Amino acid sequence: MSKTTAEVFLEMVAGRQGHFQLESGHHSALWLDLDALFAEPRRVAPLVALLTDALRPHGVAVVCGPLIGGAFLAQVTAAALDVEFAFTERVMPAVPNGLYPALYRLPPAFVPRVRGRRIAIVDDVMSAGSAARGTYAELQSHEAVPAVVGALLILGSTGAEFFAQRGVAVEAVARRPYRLWLPTTCPLCASGVPLEAVSQSASI
Repeated sequence: MSKTTAEVFLEMVAGRQGHFQLESGHHSALWLDLDALFAEPRRVAPLVALLTDALRPHGVAVVCGPLIGGAFLAQVTAAALDVEFAFTERVMPAVPNGLYPALYRLPPAFVPRVRGRRIAIVDDVMSAGSAARGTYAELQSHEAVPAVVGALLILGSTGAEFFAQRGVAVEAVARRPYRLWLPTTCPLCASGVPLEAVSQSASI
């Protein structure tokens, strides 16, 4: 039996089962360590090519991704589309509180390069969409026009629904079901499973 695209992707990253607090503030039973995803560019290249093809019809002038993995993906995708590249950097509060506490900032040198232009926001994986949402808000604050959000893998529907509700197209190479819980309704919390905060790591 041939493997699905999602299965191919998940073989490239290290996954752990447990009880995790994500950057978004949601809880989940699965954590993906994405740091080494681009360590072997040739391995991930076929998936990047599929995402590039999906983004091409949207006619963007810039591809922007949040550091770290999203920025790597944005750079190679921008080169393939022959458009400009930009990135955002995460700013986490000293004591994260509530949902979506992370901010994403565009370096000043990129501000005039995105103003008034159609932008593709890309990230390696999107679940709750914390990094993509933060990048979206930052781009809008500089009068850019986020036209499409793309990911190699979309887990669940929380992040994708946020953008669909705002009329922003969503493209994914692969999708996979994924459970997210609010802290107040998390069954793992109710069962007393120890919580590991991974909000300072690469986000999904």
